[in-house]
Amino acid sequence: MSVASKKTEKKWFYPLLAFMHDSRSIGVILLSCTAISLILSNIPNIGANYVQAWHFHFNGTEAHSFTILGIHLPNSPLLFINDFLMAFFFFLAGMEIKREVVKGELNTLRKAILPSLGAVGGMLIPAILFIQFNRDTSYMSGWAIPTATDIAFSLGIASLLGNKVPVNLKIFLTALAIIDDLGAILVIALFYGGKLKLIYLLACAIMIIALWWLQRIQKKFGWLHIVIGVLLWYFMFNSGIHATVAGVVFAFFIPIKDIVNFEVKLHIPVYFVIIPIFALANTSIIFPSELSTALDSSLSWGIIAGLVIGKPLGICGVCYILVKRGWAVLPAKVNWNHMIGAGMLAGIGFTMSIFIATLAFKTTVEQDIAKISVLLASLIAMLLGYFWLKINSKPVLTKNK
Repeated sequence: MSVASKKTEKKWFYPLLAFMHDSRSIGVILLSCTAISLILSNIPNIGANYVQAWHFHFNGTEAHSFTILGIHLPNSPLLFINDFLMAFFFFLAGMEIKREVVKGELNTLRKAILPSLGAVGGMLIPAILFIQFNRDTSYMSGWAIPTATDIAFSLGIASLLGNKVPVNLKIFLTALAIIDDLGAILVIALFYGGKLKLIYLLACAIMIIALWWLQRIQKKFGWLHIVIGVLLWYFMFNSGIHATVAGVVFAFFIPIKDIVNFEVKLHIPVYFVIIPIFALANTSIIFPSELSTALDSSLSWGIIAGLVIGKPLGICGVCYILVKRGWAVLPAKVNWNHMIGAGMLAGIGFTMSIFIATLAFKTTVEQDIAKISVLLASLIAMLLGYFWLKINSKPVLTKNK
């Protein structure tokens, strides 16, 4: 290869890598995929076929799984994405949680208490608000939808503000979102599974014991771990516990020294392939003819109030009590205006909220209303958080050395 061609390759290749590792680019891609999917879904004579393609059942029935050679697998492209591909997303999330707990921003009680309890408050208050709107209705199963935070979007918007957002606020928001992910994972495992099947649960336990044994004997990560991981996912998929939980469980048995390497390898395929596909599939929504009427329901108001109001109220309220009591301190160079802005950005639910919406409701109509409400609430939270921080934050000046 000539010197000129190498220079041309570098010119295009390195900016592309920089773009891929920039948190802002993830938000741009997800917004683009969402817009494309919504537009395609609502084009006359095309939209219905586009939506149906994601919901096509491989065996002609609406069963959760189909059988091939005695193996039970997801029965539609949508289920394959949500149950299998998203397990890789949860695997990445699980590794992030483990890394932060072992040697990151959550490895001591003093560092962990503010984002951890702030995240708990940011889950409880939205859930309570949703329940208040939907008490004694058929929508109660959606109580967890407004409890989630999309880490990519929230950090992406914070990054757009440059030096108006202190680095320590981004670290706080990252730690909070990671704890939020852990909470969402527990909620999915405990409340959004199907009927439990003892034989598959026993098989899951055997796989977990096998992973624990490999870790105990310090077996180098290899093909045996991968085989056990695949079997763990399969048994989890058929057990009644949501299959994506297998990704998190598997992550907890990855040696800490290997986690950074795995995170680097998975970052691009997860955030730039799997999550965009997830966005395309799960926002294939045909808008009802009376959209405003459909959104004027307790389900929509509960989700919007939970994400837009409940998130900042829960996070900032708990953090304020902790600081006032002297149990925690604000991160360096972070003030309460910053914290309010971070709380607003935490109201961007998107990926995890949409994911929970697909689990909470069985009918497409309810799922679509919930998804549209999540998108609207996330857009509002995005704009509020951005402009609040832009108006109320001064640039953080760095000293010249």
